[in-house]
Amino acid sequence: MRYSLPFVAILLIFSCSPKERSHNFSSVDVETVFQDSVSIRAIEFLDANTLAFAGSNGVFGTVDLKTNEVKSNVQEYDTIVPSFRAVAHTSTDFFMLSIASPALLYKTGDSGQMELVYKEEGEGVFYDSMKFWNDMEGIAVGDTMQGCLSIIITRDGGKSWSKLSCSQLPKSTEGEGAFAASNTNIEIVENKVWIGTTEGNVYSSMDKGKTWKVTSTPIVKDKPTQGIYSIDFLNEHLGFGIGGDYTDPESNSKNKIITRNGGKTWDLIADGQEPDYRSCVQFVPNTGGKDLVALGFQGVSYSNNGGKSWKKLSEEGFYTIRFLNDSVAYAAGKGRISKLLFK
Repeated sequence: MRYSLPFVAILLIFSCSPKERSHNFSSVDVETVFQDSVSIRAIEFLDANTLAFAGSNGVFGTVDLKTNEVKSNVQEYDTIVPSFRAVAHTSTDFFMLSIASPALLYKTGDSGQMELVYKEEGEGVFYDSMKFWNDMEGIAVGDTMQGCLSIIITRDGGKSWSKLSCSQLPKSTEGEGAFAASNTNIEIVENKVWIGTTEGNVYSSMDKGKTWKVTSTPIVKDKPTQGIYSIDFLNEHLGFGIGGDYTDPESNSKNKIITRNGGKTWDLIADGQEPDYRSCVQFVPNTGGKDLVALGFQGVSYSNNGGKSWKKLSEEGFYTIRFLNDSVAYAAGKGRISKLLFK
């Protein structure tokens, strides 16, 4: 079938939608909206107007994105002041999960107070990140115990959580875990989930955690402080991972990986190039996978070509970042939450 030249031109115009173009950012403005002595590694948008957070010293709260008003509180358990490094949400509830033993998982309670819905004690208990597939089903991951990763799942909206037995999971390497660095070593797309670990492995499930497999990646993993710190997926096919070694933060060897087949295989990318160690990576919305931002306490880096090359936009240090839209993000770190405007 033949098409006239004008018809072909129209097709080309619509196939090159602005949503698929790089923004070619050259700078980022940083505005601090919350300062405290708390270390914050977990933030989550509850809606277009509210950012929730939880951190060290039992501190948690929300930021009103229109007014920058911050409401915070402190969650204690008996004489324990938990340190929170994982948060998640459904359309009705906010969740936060503490590291170390006892692991304490709280959800929004009907009385207005946070309600404890899961507790786990024991040697080796250490949970790292958490995310929901939908309003009813969610997952949290922790370090290896008794030969497998610690994975808990809810199927009732977070009211109760059950730990998977090691018979349901691939065998883990001794000492394998996940970094509680930015609440981004779990990523979910539809029914799928991927988990990046300290051993440079990616655990994946295509059926909401019912069955699992593990894939090795070429990311650096020779020391306990090395491995995958953060992963993000644009869709069920394209994913990106970043990490390195926080004790050798200027090293950029084998610290960035990419998959184009849903995690079946992973390849090194931009090896030996900027950026060095980073604790969080995110695809920039509405760029078709072309734009990524990675940050850590060494600064904020940006790629406009799918991670092939990067440039440093800021020396400002953060632990984690989430995009509100394709030019505005919020980042958290040591003692602060900031609004980032990319230009």
